[in-house]
Amino acid sequence: MTPPTEPAPTADASADERALGARRAAILEAVVTEYIGTAEPVGSSHVASAPGVQVSPATVRSEMVALEREGYLVQPHTSAGRIPTDKGYRFFVDHLTAPGVLGPSQRRQVSQFFDQVHGEMETVLERATGLLSELTSYAAVVVGPSHDTATIRSVQLVGLSASHALLVVVLSDGAVEKRTIDLPPGTTEEALGRVGAQLGVHLVGRTLSEPWSVGASGSKGVDRLIAAARTAFGSMEAQEADQVFVGGPARLAESFDAVETVRSVLGILEQQLVVVNLLRDVLNRGLSVAIGTEHGFEPLSSCAVVVAPMSVDGQDLGAVGLLGPTRMDYPRAMAAAHVVGERLGERLGGSGGHDGRH
Repeated sequence: MTPPTEPAPTADASADERALGARRAAILEAVVTEYIGTAEPVGSSHVASAPGVQVSPATVRSEMVALEREGYLVQPHTSAGRIPTDKGYRFFVDHLTAPGVLGPSQRRQVSQFFDQVHGEMETVLERATGLLSELTSYAAVVVGPSHDTATIRSVQLVGLSASHALLVVVLSDGAVEKRTIDLPPGTTEEALGRVGAQLGVHLVGRTLSEPWSVGASGSKGVDRLIAAARTAFGSMEAQEADQVFVGGPARLAESFDAVETVRSVLGILEQQLVVVNLLRDVLNRGLSVAIGTEHGFEPLSSCAVVVAPMSVDGQDLGAVGLLGPTRMDYPRAMAAAHVVGERLGERLGGSGGHDGRH
């Protein structure tokens, strides 16, 4: 993944701004901001006194007609007000005067979450979707590392009963893989410890997919135990696909008016491969926001996607995303995705840093 380039305007965006003119751009920004807040078509009287506008309602009406003609606004039904198009939202995102920032209470919420959340990395990633959804009121997606480059930090065999043991493998990205294995009759705690130590010697520092072998020990019981562990490792390797966690899908019902849209989006969120490809494609194009049809996925044409990478020292560790209507609060969503993505990257990398500067 490549880092997102927004909200810094591109050369094309700057050209768009010059062509649009400062007053018309200010009017468009005022319309977008008002519509995000109210979900109601915006009339000229609401815009005339907005910061950077300060002209008569008649002048605003004239400029809004021009913005509609240029594809930035549309007039729904016979309403006197107008709403932004995808092109209008894109202009707004590209020309944000400053990246959004979380408020003091939201920053405290993020800090408290990372101070208090513990356990396996999968648990942290899953709970982070709930944090993102609470911060923004949108559906949240976290794509965790696929383990394909993670190395093994430790291997343990823990006896559960006379016939079963738990193989516990801790990876360098913080993930913990566990598999239950059958024990040969008469397996002792000493044998479990011996096999666990052997596995550690041969496997620590390797990835799950690297081949490995342990020579015959002279003990049938130990050799059978190592063979059972090898089978368990094989199942871990087979599950190296991206981990996908989704939070706050119920909030979609609050964001969209059409029930069919909600049903369609919920169905898409259940398709993990589609979600992963969508987030990665947005980031690979150098974007942090894809609006409407920009992401090229027609079933989500009424949605916007905000994405931020999770990385440490340039290593790609996954991504966080927010999915909501095109009428989303972009500054807040971008700020939340950035801060949570950064903190998750630090946690995955083991640095445990803080986000006080946000």
